[in-house]
Amino acid sequence: MKAVIVEDENFASKRLASLIEELAPEINIIGQITSVENGRQWFEDNPKPDLIFLDIQLNDGYGFDILDMLEDHPPVIFTTAYNEYAIRGFKYNGLDYLLKPIDKNDLNNALNKYRKSKSNNNGIFDEQKLANIKKLFNKEYKKRFMIKVGNQFNTFSVDDIAYFKSNEGLIFLHSHTGQQYPIEYSIDQLEEILDPVHFFRINRKFMISVKSVIEIHSYFNSRLLLRLKPQEDEQIIVSRERTSNFKKWLDL
Repeated sequence: MKAVIVEDENFASKRLASLIEELAPEINIIGQITSVENGRQWFEDNPKPDLIFLDIQLNDGYGFDILDMLEDHPPVIFTTAYNEYAIRGFKYNGLDYLLKPIDKNDLNNALNKYRKSKSNNNGIFDEQKLANIKKLFNKEYKKRFMIKVGNQFNTFSVDDIAYFKSNEGLIFLHSHTGQQYPIEYSIDQLEEILDPVHFFRINRKFMISVKSVIEIHSYFNSRLLLRLKPQEDEQIIVSRERTSNFKKWLDL
């Protein structure tokens, strides 16, 4: 079976290709497309693959734009950092909708769906799959954190939080007013339970609110340097592999 990856981040593309090679060695990745224009040219010059792994937000448009160019596109597994396109993905007869960072088990389940759809020769979506997409679209995110302060407990709304910082094995909640408290969550857990519209993980140490970003500067090695409020003593740098999605998150 032949597949193409549509992804404008080199790190994410390589990681996805590596996972596919591990989980589905029968799938041969015959192309890695990085933009809408690149996709238009690729599909003009090559026969259609059996499967497309498609990022939705690309530097020059949307992955949907590539599908619109094709009269009869192959099955699609969407790979994206944003869940708000899930229903639209359903309209394109998507096989599955995976949120970044791609979970290995989720990808394996999606590949099994593809194998099953090929063997059964049935339509890709059924009612259960639609229900799962709607569940993803309507996902409830954490709205409050309860913090112990001495012998008392205080409640912080996520609207009051500027960012979360990992420091010497502990995670600290930093409020917009400059308060900071340790919490019993990891950065990985916060990435799962916080609304990605309002919070973004910029590197291994920081998960920030959009309201905390004061200034953005270019930094060497294709990274970004941020100034946050409340201000941090250390440099706040968006890692290279997250820079592209960070820009999309802020709609730069």
